[in-house]
Amino acid sequence: MTQNDTRAARTHILNGIRRSLRRDALSGRARQEVEARLARPPRGPEVARANLPQADRVALFCEWAEANSATIARVAPEQVPGEVVGYLARNNLPAEAVMAPGGDLDRFDWTSQKMLSLRKGRAEGSDPVSITGAFAGIAETGTLVMASGPEHPVTLNLLPDTHVVVLRESDIVGGYEDAWDRLRARYGKDRMPRTINTITGPSRTGDIEQTIELGAHGPRRMHILVVRE
Repeated sequence: MTQNDTRAARTHILNGIRRSLRRDALSGRARQEVEARLARPPRGPEVARANLPQADRVALFCEWAEANSATIARVAPEQVPGEVVGYLARNNLPAEAVMAPGGDLDRFDWTSQKMLSLRKGRAEGSDPVSITGAFAGIAETGTLVMASGPEHPVTLNLLPDTHVVVLRESDIVGGYEDAWDRLRARYGKDRMPRTINTITGPSRTGDIEQTIELGAHGPRRMHILVVRE
């Protein structure tokens, strides 16, 4: 989708909202106030526990991710492909995966793992494992931030039963507001991805008798490789 297509789609959506509210486009002072807020978004509450030096922030992210049923491996860049294969073997999973087609993943030597079969692109319902990067990790809650786009189809986050995530230590921030600051700095207000997913551990539900079940609406396993730099 081109930038013009994105703008046209945005205009179409906004016009639909205006019709439902029976209100024309904002003008005058009301428009100025909205534009000022978009230009300088207010920051929400910040949690003190994530206001830490970077090394401690990384440790806090790992602690909270594990508390939310993800598994963590802290690795050097050259260890990433081997750790992926080792994780699949330890969990009796097939050595095959669909991988995000862009981003930092291409810098790893996947060909070193002769038994690993990779396909790049969108996930299908039959794919057992996906491998993606992450835009950011949030130390406050052990949450991953995923920005959708051609290099990261959103189906990779949702369809496979097992989600393997490769996250750089430098991409771990303190709180949610820090992640949004990074998103605005990267994309600007006119180029935001269609979808921003915040994911805290594997999918779960407690709808039935308040008993937690993993994998209800997405992956039942999440393995995060936190990569030293």
